Amino acid sequence: MTPATLHDWFDVHNLFVRYATALDACDTESVVDCFTPGAWIESPVLGRFEGHAGIRAFVARTSKVRDDRGGQFRHVLSNLRVETEGERAVARCYLLDFLTVAGRTELLSPGEYHCELARVGGAWKFTSRAVHMDQLFMPPDQG
Repeated sequence: MTPATLHDWFDVHNLFVRYATALDACDTESVVDCFTPGAWIESPVLGRFEGHAGIRAFVARTSKVRDDRGGQFRHVLSNLRVETEGERAVARCYLLDFLTVAGRTELLSPGEYHCELARVGGAWKFTSRAVHMDQLFMPPDQG
């Protein structure tokens, strides 16, 4: 793999932003649209979710935590690195995951996304998204 062109880097960056902001808004179909049908998500806190049905379940869980706690998640991404080879890519970026409840903001844990992508119909989509947290924590609905 080689470093992404500026155009591909920008498109992958946009995909990460669309994913993070849709997840924070609990916009299920916008999150699902960021993934290929056979994609998977894995988290040391929440587990593994496979395919579009699994990704919908992942967003539903995020929505339930947000609604039960009356809070707001903010996923902040930085330091994106992308390498491509034809219609495939790998990408990594840093993650800061915040939860605000009743005016109090808590950093859940810094971490890093490790992702594989495919270009489908001219657009980059995730085929996998794993998060590696610097420290484990209980999900906010169990802590």
